[in-house]
Amino acid sequence: MYTYANSLDSGSEHCKLPMATEPMNVKEHGWHSVGEHPSLPEVHSSMPVPKSSKFLGKLVAFAGPGFLVAVGYMDPGNWATDLAGGSKYNYTLLSVIMLSNLMAVLLQSLALRLGIVTGRDLAQACRDHFSRPVTIVFWVLAEIAIAACDLAEVIGSAIALNLLFHIPLVWGVCLTALDVLVILFLQQKGFRLIEAFVIALIGTIGVCFALEVFFARPSMAGILHGFFVPSTQIIRDPGMLYIAIGILGATVMPHNLYLHSAIVQTRRFERTSAGKREAIRFCTIDSTVALTLALFVNAAILIVSAATFHRNGLTEVAEIQDAYKLLTPLLGVSGASAIFALALLASGQNSTLTGTLAGQIVMEGFLNIRLRPWLRRLITRAIAILPAVIVTLFWGESGTAKLLIFSQVVLSVQLSFAVFPLVLFTSDKRKMGEFVSPLWMKSLAWVTAILIAVLNAWLLIQSIRG
Repeated sequence: MYTYANSLDSGSEHCKLPMATEPMNVKEHGWHSVGEHPSLPEVHSSMPVPKSSKFLGKLVAFAGPGFLVAVGYMDPGNWATDLAGGSKYNYTLLSVIMLSNLMAVLLQSLALRLGIVTGRDLAQACRDHFSRPVTIVFWVLAEIAIAACDLAEVIGSAIALNLLFHIPLVWGVCLTALDVLVILFLQQKGFRLIEAFVIALIGTIGVCFALEVFFARPSMAGILHGFFVPSTQIIRDPGMLYIAIGILGATVMPHNLYLHSAIVQTRRFERTSAGKREAIRFCTIDSTVALTLALFVNAAILIVSAATFHRNGLTEVAEIQDAYKLLTPLLGVSGASAIFALALLASGQNSTLTGTLAGQIVMEGFLNIRLRPWLRRLITRAIAILPAVIVTLFWGESGTAKLLIFSQVVLSVQLSFAVFPLVLFTSDKRKMGEFVSPLWMKSLAWVTAILIAVLNAWLLIQSIRG
């Protein structure tokens, strides 16, 4: 058995954390050491789970982490690929969005399983398992991926502010730094408030796109065919394949795997076999429901693009600003463009919240050091804001569009460095004990990891050529 030190944060009400049992020899495998900080120590095990509650009560208690993760599957980085896919290829690439979402459900279920069973987030697990030099390489790659993701969110928010309030892009980029204060305020009030805020923004995005789909009047037959009848043209057409892989790269986000393995540990469940099994069950339901909602948002962007632009012969609409300008005149609804921009702003701000949390998890997990939350988030924001400011100053809107695409390529390159360790750890009985992935899950996970690696390598090669 192990116990965390009671001196993580002097005066914190969450310092006294529960004892736990591990399914493996901790000394031999190095998953824990006495006195080491747990993941996100300021909120670790801070949210009680009722012992005698019925199914619905338990589900509500565990609900939340999946929605924070789902944010990454509908962030501004997804918009460009979905808009391009819908305007150029109609509803055909809906099947790719479906496939990407199924991969995401599988990988996120592995991430939450790792966090619940071992009490380690993915970054900590990598540090425990790999040598120091390899750990440093993984940390650098993870930081680059988070910076790239943050960059997309900064640009998306700045574009939304520009479209809604005519704030110049440079000033919009700078204003996004203020969200650090929002995060600090919410976290001081409790992690549940962060989850509630994120869910409210997801609801805003969902309502906005439900209205856009209603205004666009898409073909239901085309939608069903796009979802459930994959076209071989996706493989045969290089342009379609490129966008399809871009959708995959923008959907499955590496920082979400680190994030999910940490935030499931905010629940104070029993660290017994039965308690962990119950936590895995309810967190998996939470994650699956949240990612299903993300699937509908992602699909809605492509559906609106297909029904509005492709149907009118506008097959080259890929930039957010172009879509904003064309929606109102094409749909004949005066508020359509504003609703689109509002959803974009909610998406950018939501992604920023989860991205900064992921940054804290990655730095503390890989390096076993702690910075004050405000300092860590200022560093993260500066890394993302400086390139965005430089590009918007010198190249304007066209530069931000290219930077948005480049950020997704960077994410796709880093993805395998998070996926392969995750699959490796959750497939190892020495680390997971009775909770090791069953054969069917292990097989699907390795196939998914290899497929993602191959497709993202192809995307990288085509991006360099292009």
